Amino acid sequence: MAEKILILDCGSQVTRLIGRRLRELNVYCEIYPYNKFPSPGPDVKGIIVSGSPCSVTDTGAPDIDLTAFRGRFPLLGICYGAQLLASRSGGRVESSPTREYGRSTLRITHSSPLLDGIGERSTVWMSHGDTITRLPADAIPIASTIRMQDGREVPNVENAAFRFRGEETYGVQFHPEVYHTEKGREILANFALRICGCRGDWTPENFIAKAIGDIRAQVGDSSVILGLSGGVDSTVAAVLLQKAIGDRLQCIFVDNGLLRKGEYDSVLASYRDMGLQVRGVDASQAFLDALKGVNDPEAKRKAIGRLFVETFEGEARKIEGARFLAQGTIYPDVIESAAVSGAAVKIKSHHNVGGLPERMNLKIVEPLRLLFKDEVRRVGRSLGIKEELVGRHPFPGPSLAIRVLGEVTQERLAILREADDIFIRALREYDCRSLGVADASDPSRQAGNLYQAVWQAGVILLPVRSVGVMGDERTYENAVALRAVVSTDGMTADWFPFPHDFLAQVSNEIIRRVRGVNRVVYDISSKPPATIEWE
Repeated sequence: MAEKILILDCGSQVTRLIGRRLRELNVYCEIYPYNKFPSPGPDVKGIIVSGSPCSVTDTGAPDIDLTAFRGRFPLLGICYGAQLLASRSGGRVESSPTREYGRSTLRITHSSPLLDGIGERSTVWMSHGDTITRLPADAIPIASTIRMQDGREVPNVENAAFRFRGEETYGVQFHPEVYHTEKGREILANFALRICGCRGDWTPENFIAKAIGDIRAQVGDSSVILGLSGGVDSTVAAVLLQKAIGDRLQCIFVDNGLLRKGEYDSVLASYRDMGLQVRGVDASQAFLDALKGVNDPEAKRKAIGRLFVETFEGEARKIEGARFLAQGTIYPDVIESAAVSGAAVKIKSHHNVGGLPERMNLKIVEPLRLLFKDEVRRVGRSLGIKEELVGRHPFPGPSLAIRVLGEVTQERLAILREADDIFIRALREYDCRSLGVADASDPSRQAGNLYQAVWQAGVILLPVRSVGVMGDERTYENAVALRAVVSTDGMTADWFPFPHDFLAQVSNEIIRRVRGVNRVVYDISSKPPATIEWE
């Protein structure tokens, strides 16, 4: 029987990380809003209650009837989850006189299966304004955080971790899921593998075998249409579908005239070499016409999305017998669609093919909807997809249109393509093994070149010109910005600290070879507050 851990999301910004850490342990888990989760069946091995921006004392704060789980399943409350567990069981939670944010030193005060093997002291990450001032009568503390006072150690948070007598119920007021918690992986492994008894057999190979069976059962003898983008998600989805239904998968790859230099031809050739049935559609002029005179980034996205739907729909109607539309939806998309906080503030429109299923009367197939981004890549590698495809950086749906700030024209696209091509080629050619940095697409491996070390990179053509001197003559030309970040899922990102010689090389090469550019800058903004893309 399949097994899983349920994660009940109370609104924490890092709930997704709990799922990622468990998946890294090859333990399958599912995340649900605290008020919209299924009744646990026999396949559920344990339950985790997440943190929250709320206080358990707030009116309308997330509330869960934990008595339904206590004693039936192993239970772990994290931060808010721990405080909820304590307060609903007779303990007391109060506002802390000193809010704890950031690193703290955890000291084990009582042995327990949850904290076994992590050492008497370790660094943990705190993020809370409340604290548990009194534990329930049937609970015992197992760890506290400490600080130095008058040359000696004194408790800071007395009940940093606790358990209930006679049952596998635990609470921690720190976040084991974040990287800053030194032994967080070990703590979650203790809970999932030791306390819950999970086998840890959630592997790419097992996923592939089950997904192929599920696809065949859902699709039957019908044909499936898939819009390929050249990105990792749609590529892996295509190969998985092909293994399940063969030539009944029909793929459409639209050239919107906004792709990188040579990308349409090279990606289309790669797909055909893989044996995929792909229709290439050149709609480049239509997209450029639709963008004429458009400067606002949101208007660009909407124009591109609308025209893609029209183009895709026209091609798809030529395919007879198709009853299903496949999409490369991945698990973060599923989580966000059921967010605890409801409708989020829209930063920018999503580029997925919204509206197509309704307009074309097609049913949806989403073979990757259970996977995080890194798992998609692991599955892709297990399927034998070439590294140049499965290890590709994320690329925005509106393509280079949102990297040309302001109006998109053939001339400005040509400048950006040349500068971008120089940057990406340089990333691939620069041997960075001496830097000892991890491969962004597979942190278990060391990066061999800077392309592997970076999660996403590109060039932005700025809507400004600057004065320069070239060949003893004054120039007044464009400036471009290089952007390169490291991330795990794009929700947060840090700029990559390139060696100075690399930046000098790229800058010189762009200015020397790209007509119309006389200045190169490097964007050292992190997300948040900035976004990865400029538009």
